[in-house]
Amino acid sequence: MAKVLLVDTNFSSAPIYRSLVADGHEVHVVGGNPDDCLAKQAAHYWRLDYSDTEALSALVSAQGFSHLVPGCTDRSYASCVAIGEGRFAGLDSLFSTSSINHKGKFRHVAAQLGLPIPRVFADAATAVGESVIVKPPDAFSGKGISILVDADRARLDDAMACARAASASGQVMIEEFVEGQLYSHSAFLVRHKIVCDFLVREDGTANRFVVDTSRVLDVSEFETFMNPLRNGIEALAAHLGLNDGLLHTQFIACDKRLWLIETTRRCPGDLYSQLIELSTGYAYAHNYTRPFLGDAPIGHRCGALRPIMRHTISVPAAQAFDHVHFLRPLEIERYVPLHLVGAHLSPSPHSRVALMFCRERSQEALDELYATTLRRGLYAVSDGRDTPQVAAARA
Repeated sequence: MAKVLLVDTNFSSAPIYRSLVADGHEVHVVGGNPDDCLAKQAAHYWRLDYSDTEALSALVSAQGFSHLVPGCTDRSYASCVAIGEGRFAGLDSLFSTSSINHKGKFRHVAAQLGLPIPRVFADAATAVGESVIVKPPDAFSGKGISILVDADRARLDDAMACARAASASGQVMIEEFVEGQLYSHSAFLVRHKIVCDFLVREDGTANRFVVDTSRVLDVSEFETFMNPLRNGIEALAAHLGLNDGLLHTQFIACDKRLWLIETTRRCPGDLYSQLIELSTGYAYAHNYTRPFLGDAPIGHRCGALRPIMRHTISVPAAQAFDHVHFLRPLEIERYVPLHLVGAHLSPSPHSRVALMFCRERSQEALDELYATTLRRGLYAVSDGRDTPQVAAARA
């Protein structure tokens, strides 16, 4: 049994925590919010802001942890690398971590390797007249992002000010706006080669920049871009000298073209690990932890997919929260409440009511459920008064 520190207390890291405990380890968690899921559930909780790397390093030294395991945030992984590079298994170098986590640096590395990425504009002057997306390179959940069609200088200046306000470093990135379907690709690497990977469709219904609906896809149906994607991921891993473990990538595809958007080594949030486990049977959380314990992830041959959809219940505009009214019958596999009745809901991504996994009888039935969800016809979030959707359903 090893003494392990999991650097995250968010509910999305709960499967990681349970996997470590099930393997017999003495697991401690660290995070600054005592109301977080693992802060309340874990047997050993340290209240500390893990972005303070000096304080985190002092805790690690004082407690004599054998292993560090990052959770489901980029800050968690970056802090682990900052204090643990060369000391703990599974953690990449500072250079490799920065090259992956920082969107601008990732674009530079991808361009060096000839990987498909959106065109990056050097400054606002070169972007005038183009369709562009302006965003902070170090933010998340759609914060500070603007899309401009036929951009002019005034709108570019406004969009850049918005992006800077959302950036911890005050930086801005302007790049070509590409349209298509958003996907994620989770690949487990051993010696820079993929031993197991998964393809997931991702969509946003309450906020176009925030994923709230997803499902696992059969990779055999997407060979036109899966093979080039896999080759690119392996080339990136070899170029940066990445350790064994997870490399998670988001990309946009249209027809036979694809553009890499961002990549990360930490476990994706919103219980992504459970979407994979429920859909395929693969022990995603367990295999995510293995490299940080000195072991390699295990390969997996995926059989028939189980028809599972992950969805985060949220709202596009601010409102009060009374209840969720479902507009059709639904088999809910798991339901994770994230908000209290009577509270005020902010627009996505600032408030989330719940996260749920829904099961259907077949992939064809899941197609219909997914389409209903995308047009926001699955439920209505009520403020205590009947919405037109609810009234129509009751009539």
